[in-house]
Amino acid sequence: MQMTKYYPTDELVPGMVTAGEVRTKGGQLIVENGVSLTDRLISRIKFYAIPQVSVTEDPIPATKKEEQVEVPSHVVKPEAQAPSYSQKVVCSKEFQNFQISYSRVIATYRTVLEDCVIYHKSLNYEQLLSDTKELYYSCKTSLELFDMLHNMRSVEDSVYAHSLNVSLISRRLGRWLKFSPEELDTLTLAGALHDIGKLKIPAEVLNKPGKYTDEEFALVKQHPKFGYDILKSLPLDSHVKKAVLCHHERSDGSGYPTGLSQSDIDEYAAIVSIADVYDAMTAARSYRAPLCVFQVINNFEHDGLSKYNPKFILTFLSHIAGTYQNNRVLLNDGRVANIVMLNRNRLSKPIIQLMDGSCIDLSTQPDLHIQSVL
Repeated sequence: MQMTKYYPTDELVPGMVTAGEVRTKGGQLIVENGVSLTDRLISRIKFYAIPQVSVTEDPIPATKKEEQVEVPSHVVKPEAQAPSYSQKVVCSKEFQNFQISYSRVIATYRTVLEDCVIYHKSLNYEQLLSDTKELYYSCKTSLELFDMLHNMRSVEDSVYAHSLNVSLISRRLGRWLKFSPEELDTLTLAGALHDIGKLKIPAEVLNKPGKYTDEEFALVKQHPKFGYDILKSLPLDSHVKKAVLCHHERSDGSGYPTGLSQSDIDEYAAIVSIADVYDAMTAARSYRAPLCVFQVINNFEHDGLSKYNPKFILTFLSHIAGTYQNNRVLLNDGRVANIVMLNRNRLSKPIIQLMDGSCIDLSTQPDLHIQSVL
C-alpha cells in the first residue's frame, strides 16, 4: 500500500513525488498529482504560501497482471503523462524571470497607490507607467504574456496585482486595435489606476470571503466614483479619469455607477472593462477554480455583443483564441485533442483532432467543451 505524508513546505526536497494535487486556497492548481518535485516547483509552492504538501513515502508497487484494468485509449495513463502546459510554463526560465519582475512591479503599485490615497502624497504615475511597460515588453509574444499572467496568481489576488494585470491586458488589446504609442501609454495608465477607488473601502469589506450584504455591495459599487474623485483634479488625460469612473458601465445600460449606454461610454473605459472582466474570470475565487481561457471566451460570447463594444470584444476574443491555436486541450469527457481550426462564429468551440486522428467540430456538440489547456 502506498504511504503518504504531509511535509512542511520548507522541508520539501527535489525528487519527492506529490501524492495529490497542490492547490492554493483559492483553488489554483500549482502542481499535479504524481509529479516529481524540482527546485523550481518547490520555489513556486513557497511563492504561493502553501504551508504543506502531501508526498509519497514508498514506491508504488507494480500492479499484478491479474489486477490490471484496461484503460480506454483516449485516457492518458498517469505514468505516461507529459508535463502539463501550465507546468511547462512555470518551469521555464522566462517564467522565473517574469515572476521576480512581476513581484517588484506589484510593490511599486502598492507604494504609489497607497502614497496617493492613504498618505495624500502626489501620484507618481510616471513610475507606474514605466514599470508596467518594462514588464510588458519582457514578454515577446501575446501567448507568452497571457501564459505568464494565467500562472502568476497569488493566494489572494490583491487590488495591486489585479490592477497590474488589467493594465497589461489593456495595453495588449490596444496593440491589437492599432493604437498609437501615446494612446497605448494612456490606456496602460487607465488600466493601472482603474481600481484606485477600492483603497477607500475598508479591507474587511473588500476582502470579505463570503457574499456581500446589500449595504456592503452598495459601498463596493461606489469605488469608481471614489477613484474619480481622487484623480479629477490631477493633470491626467481625461480618458484615464473616465476609465476609472466608467469601467463598470455596460453597453446595454446595465452597468454602474450611472447606467450609461454604449454611445456615452469612453472608449478607453470600454477597453479596460473587457480586461477587468477577463482577469477576474481567469483568477481563482473562494467558490471556484480559475476558468479556462475557452470557458471565459464562452462566457463573453453569451453576452459580449450586448454588454461590450462589439469592435473591441470581437478583436479581443479572436486574438485570445488565436493564441491557443494548435494547442493540446482536455475535453470535459476526459478525451485529449489538438485545436486544428477556429470557428469564427463560435470561438469557444473550435474544430479539434482527437488522438485517434478523428476530428470534431465542437460547435455542433452542445454537451462537449474544452475544460483546460494541457
